Amino acid sequence: MKAALRLAGAPAILGLAVLLLWQAAVRVLRVPDYILPGPAAILAALWRDGGTLFASLLVTLAIALAALAAAIIGGAGLAILFAQSKWLERALFPYAVILQVTPIIAIAPLILIYVPSTEAALLICATIVAFFPVLVGTTTGLNAADHNMLDLMALYRARRWQVLWYLRLPAALPHFLAGVRIAGGLALIGAVVAEFAAGTAAGGSGLAWRILESSYRLDLPRMYAALFLLSFAGVLIFALLSLASWLLLHRWHDSAARREP
Repeated sequence: MKAALRLAGAPAILGLAVLLLWQAAVRVLRVPDYILPGPAAILAALWRDGGTLFASLLVTLAIALAALAAAIIGGAGLAILFAQSKWLERALFPYAVILQVTPIIAIAPLILIYVPSTEAALLICATIVAFFPVLVGTTTGLNAADHNMLDLMALYRARRWQVLWYLRLPAALPHFLAGVRIAGGLALIGAVVAEFAAGTAAGGSGLAWRILESSYRLDLPRMYAALFLLSFAGVLIFALLSLASWLLLHRWHDSAARREP
């Protein structure tokens, strides 16, 4: 606990200093809120419109978390298939790379055209963004199993499911969790980008629409407040996934073992 507080102390002090300097600069230079709002104006906007912004944040979070779950199931499942068939890995992995390197903002309009439900289209876009880190991390971990142990299990004529369950999956767990931590933030990014591409104030609008709405009105304090909520949500997702990773690994894996400062 003391180590965690020490680690959090320096960023908190630096962040507070930046906010104070920011507020002082906009006050001294008399910068209008429609150009650059100060932290006080942003906080006032968050207090004033917090109900609307928070409701929109829940919509975006629901899409991001559903996309993360789909990416975990799809990415890990496909990686397990790759581990069982090298031919399948060589045949399908290049297409996964192509899907990853194609900007989601470029294909989102096509998905919105071909998928009749806007919610389903947003979910597909966010899943595409979050899918690749889970696939790569899990595939790398499954292939990183100790070859000496693989030879030993082959010597004892272990079945394929036994090799997978007792050797490959434990070896893949740290890599899988690292991919999931990355995918958590990417799922939120994918959800926001998809909402920007949709560009509609449909029922249950997400936080991206609130940002667009604020930009149309030149309401920058409200826009910054929405951005703050998005950043906070991303940090919270990463922190929770990091905690889950630590709980699963700290008793046996060096990557999460406690080290003295």
